[in-house]
Amino acid sequence: MGQMNAQLPQAADAFSRALSGVLYGIMRWEQLDEFWSKVDAHAGWFLYAVGEAVPTETADDAHVQQFMARINSLLHQEHQEDYCGIVYADDLDHPTFIKIYDPNHLGSSCGSSKTPTLPGWIMSQTQPTELITQALPQGRQRWWKNFLASLR
Repeated sequence: MGQMNAQLPQAADAFSRALSGVLYGIMRWEQLDEFWSKVDAHAGWFLYAVGEAVPTETADDAHVQQFMARINSLLHQEHQEDYCGIVYADDLDHPTFIKIYDPNHLGSSCGSSKTPTLPGWIMSQTQPTELITQALPQGRQRWWKNFLASLR
């Protein structure tokens, strides 16, 4: 039992380090499309919609692939810019941590604000810890619930 308690802070620390660590931005849409093919769907990903319940289990590879396809589609449709700039990863060739900002709630995603905007979604191979944010807009809640319902 003492060993389990020792692992929880380490996991939380690893997630916090990944969240605030050095991440590389994907600036062009072509790079984003190529990036998804480099994500190992079998690697054990936690899919976390910030503001929703923290996942306690990794998603299976089919759902990781489905999430990537749906989030890619959402980003292309709703981020009305000629550049991407809202997806960040710890490694662009072999990612283990990916932050995806919601194009409708960007605020200051670069972190220069006193209260930086949290990402909308996180893909992590480390167990996430809860990130406190304002309630998700109903449209995003529906999007996430529809995605989760498709997993059943």
